[in-house]
Amino acid sequence: MTAGRGDIFLAGVGGQGTLLASEVLGEAFLLSGYDVKKSEVHGMAQRGGAVTTHLRFGPKVYSPLIEPGKADLLISFEKIEGLRFAHYLRPGGALVVNVQEIYPPSVATGREPYPADALERLAAVTDRFFPVDALAAALSLREVRAVNMVMVGAGSRFLPLPEGAYVEALGKCLAERLVEVNVKAFRAGRALVQAEAGSSEKGGMRR
Repeated sequence: MTAGRGDIFLAGVGGQGTLLASEVLGEAFLLSGYDVKKSEVHGMAQRGGAVTTHLRFGPKVYSPLIEPGKADLLISFEKIEGLRFAHYLRPGGALVVNVQEIYPPSVATGREPYPADALERLAAVTDRFFPVDALAAALSLREVRAVNMVMVGAGSRFLPLPEGAYVEALGKCLAERLVEVNVKAFRAGRALVQAEAGSSEKGGMRR
């Protein structure tokens, strides 16, 4: 991804706040002068099903959909969802995954086992793999609902916007009483990805 355009794919489970995360990301790019197109799939969100968002930004974006193998950044809120949608990531793309485990119905009912090697399989997808414990970070702030903003913060290390753009976007997207803790969660997520990784990746999305 260049500083000018990029494709971000978000994958999570219903109830994790994946859609709000994409809203904050989109608003941050809009506030920074980019054109943004976004497409969401959340038909089973209330039942714990998969929730995904395609988000594309650039000087001018004509289609909201990301083709498989073209995403510059994949932010996954759960390990199985990362595996389920890893094929959307381009070769050399960045993969940020929450290590939290949320069992899908097939696992919860005992029909299938949860893959014990999920992290190893994710690490094989790309050399730019960054697992983060977003749940622990949110719990340290005593706000479990802030897992999504921890993930936005972690993913932001690979995007061309300054921190202030996301803070402003949070102010636009959230009620005033919720902004402070979510800004803290965002900053905690940024801290989970090493500063040197962020500085080396910044501006690295393809044109």
